[in-house]
Amino acid sequence: MGRIIGLTGGIASGKSTASKILMELGAFAIDADIISRRIVELGTPTLKEIKKTFGDEYFNSVGELNRRKLGNYVFQNKEALEKLNEITHPAILKEIEREIIKNKKTSPKGVIILDAALLIEMGLHSLVQEVWLVTTTREQQLSRLIDRDKLTFEAAEDRILSQMSQEEKRPYADRIIDNSGTYQELREQIFALWREITEI
Repeated sequence: MGRIIGLTGGIASGKSTASKILMELGAFAIDADIISRRIVELGTPTLKEIKKTFGDEYFNSVGELNRRKLGNYVFQNKEALEKLNEITHPAILKEIEREIIKNKKTSPKGVIILDAALLIEMGLHSLVQEVWLVTTTREQQLSRLIDRDKLTFEAAEDRILSQMSQEEKRPYADRIIDNSGTYQELREQIFALWREITEI
């Protein structure tokens, strides 16, 4: 078999839940969020560059990045977000490519899921064979985001608006997963898609 699937969707669309279900079915997941945390660990060149660009106020006493504080700032400031992306995206891309190569060597016939909210924006869809887009309603996105990240309505809106919309992502998608229903309905859709790809 051996294929790479790009799994994407807006923030709080349920993409990570979909990824977990796929992992249960036997896929190996590369999570761009985990990689984005790894590249800003203490001592990394990316962390040093962020400090140089944004200053000490976004760091704690031991030199760790306060991701929440920096996030609150950049999601209200387009220029700052672009600056942060210029620093972090090349490092994230490099790590993802490394993970893909490593996994292809150890499991050449396996299914790799590249789980990335910014799959399209970062051009990561060029690394995959097909794109699966998880969609939901705007109301559900807001509600999940406010509940999950303890954000105000305005802060949640800022985060949603900072990303490419679901409508803009649709033309890139080979398959659409509708996550506006129940968890069971989501599982059923993913199981059906899994059967399709594993029978190819």
